[in-house]
Amino acid sequence: MESNRHLARARTKGVNPITYWIVRGLMQPFFLVYFRMSRIGREHVPDEGPVILAANHRSFLDPFVIATMSRRPLYYVAKKELFRRPLTAWLLNSLGAFPIDRGNADEDAMATARDILARGDAVLIFPEGTRTRPGTLGSPRRGVGRLALETGAPVVPVAVIGTEAIRRGWRIRPHKVRLRAGAPLRFPVVHEPSAQLAGAVTDRIWPCVMLQWEWLGGLPPIRRAAVIGAGSWGTGLAVALARAGVQVELATRTPQQAALLRSAGVNERYLPGVPLPDGVEVLDAHDLELGRHDLVVLAVPARALPEVVAAHGAQITGRTGVLVAAKGLVPPLGTLPTAYVAERTVARGVACLGGPAHAADALDHGAALVVGTADGALGRQIADLLVCAGLYAETSTDAVGVELAGAAKNAAALAAATAAPAGPNAAGAAAGRVFAEVDAYARGRGARAETFAGLAGTGDLIATMVAQGSRNRRAGELLAAGLAPEEIELQLGQAAESLDALPLLARALHDGGMDAPAVSGLADVVEGRVAAGAWADTITAPAPRRRRFVRAA
Repeated sequence: MESNRHLARARTKGVNPITYWIVRGLMQPFFLVYFRMSRIGREHVPDEGPVILAANHRSFLDPFVIATMSRRPLYYVAKKELFRRPLTAWLLNSLGAFPIDRGNADEDAMATARDILARGDAVLIFPEGTRTRPGTLGSPRRGVGRLALETGAPVVPVAVIGTEAIRRGWRIRPHKVRLRAGAPLRFPVVHEPSAQLAGAVTDRIWPCVMLQWEWLGGLPPIRRAAVIGAGSWGTGLAVALARAGVQVELATRTPQQAALLRSAGVNERYLPGVPLPDGVEVLDAHDLELGRHDLVVLAVPARALPEVVAAHGAQITGRTGVLVAAKGLVPPLGTLPTAYVAERTVARGVACLGGPAHAADALDHGAALVVGTADGALGRQIADLLVCAGLYAETSTDAVGVELAGAAKNAAALAAATAAPAGPNAAGAAAGRVFAEVDAYARGRGARAETFAGLAGTGDLIATMVAQGSRNRRAGELLAAGLAPEEIELQLGQAAESLDALPLLARALHDGGMDAPAVSGLADVVEGRVAAGAWADTITAPAPRRRRFVRAA
C-alpha cells in the first residue's frame, strides 16, 4: 500500500518543488567543487517535452549527479526497499524517485513512468537494473526499449564515470566525476511491443550508452582475445570465448599444427568431436599481434611459461588483461604463474583459473570455475564471459590460494594414484597428507581456508580423481609401475603438470620452513631417488615414537 501511495504521488503531484530546488541548489555546487564534476553533451537533453535518459549505474549518487544534466526535475526508479522508512521515503519521493520491485516485471512502476512521460516530464532509467561495479558495463534489460516504444519519447544515452570510487564505507571521498550525453534516439510508437521488439530496441540504445562510457575512458568490454596454446584446455577456452561472442585467435606452436586445425576444423588430437566455431581463427603463434587484443590467455603448461612470455610478453599492452590457465609452478624457482607473468609484462591485470574443468566435459555439460585475481574489474569481465559461454564462474581475490590449490590437487591426485597399489587406505592417506601440507604452506603465504575447501581445491581434486581422461591420475599409475617421468609423458602424449610441480613444491615448502614429509617423499619418487612402493609404505606407517627419558630420583 505504501508503494502505491508513492507511485500515485509521482504520477499526480510530482516532485515537491521547494524541497527539490533547495536540495539541488545545495548539491550541484558541491558536486562541481568536491567531485570536480564535468558535464558534456547537456545540449542533447531537451528542456521540455517527454524524454527518457538511459544511463549506466555505478553508485547511489548516480540519479543526483545525472539530474544536473537537465534544468528541470528528473524522475527515476529506486528499489522499493529504500521506501521502508517514512522519512527517507518522503524525501526520495519529493526528489522524483518512485519505487520498483527489482527482479520482477513491475507493471505499476512502468505505468508510473508512462504517466510521467505522458505529462511531458523526464524519466531516468538504468537499463542494467542494478549497480554494476567494477569493470565494464553490465547487460541491459529490455524495459527501456519497451518504454521507448510505448511512449514514443526520445531516448538520450548518458554515461557516468567516477561515482563508483567516491564512497569508502560511510566516507565520501573527493574523486573526479564525469558525465556525457549523446544525441537522442527516436523510435516509432508501438502500443503493445513484443518482448523481441523491446529487446531489439534496447540493443540499439545500449551501444550508444557504451559509446559515451568508452569516450569517458571507461573500461571497454572484451571483444578480441588471443589464446596461446592449442592443447585440450586452450582449445576449450577458445571455443568457450567464441560462444560468448568474442573474436578469438587460437595460436599453435607450429605452422603445421595451425594448418591441420584450419583444414580439419576440429582439434582431433586434444579435443576430438568439438568443432571450432566461426569466431575462432587458428594461426601460428609467431603471427600473433597481441596489441590488438583485449585479453590474452596463456593456456600452456607452467614449465612453458618462460618461453612463451619471452616470445610474446613485450607485445602485451597496458590495456590488455592476461588469463593464465596453468596449474603448477614456474621453474626454476617455483614462482606462481600469475606472479611470473605480472613481473614480466605491463598487462593491466593478470588472473588465474581454477576449479573442476576438464575441457571436453566443460563444453558438453558445463563446469564450475574460479577466476582468481586482485583486479576486480578483470575478474568480473572474465567471469561474465564464462557465464555467457554457459559455464558457472565466480571470482576470488585470493589468487595465491587459487593457484596453490590447483597445484595441490594435481599433487594429491598424483599421490593417490602412485600409492593405490598399496590399497585404498594408502591412496586416500597419500592424497590427504599431500593436500594438507600444501594447504598449510598456502596459509602461510596468505591464502584463505575457503579457497582450498571450495571449487579450486577439493572440488577440482574430486573431478580429477573421477575423470576418465585425468592425466595426473594416469601419471601416478604409470609412476607406480616404475616408469620415469619422461617415459610417462611420451605415453600420455601431453604434459602432466604434477610431475613438473612436485620437485618445485617440495623445494618451496622446505624453503618456507614447512615439515612436509609426504610432498618431499613423493618428489623423491618423481626424481627417481625412491621407489614408489617404498614411499607408499611410509604413508600409513605409524609415526616413530619419541623416546621418553625418566630422570633419576
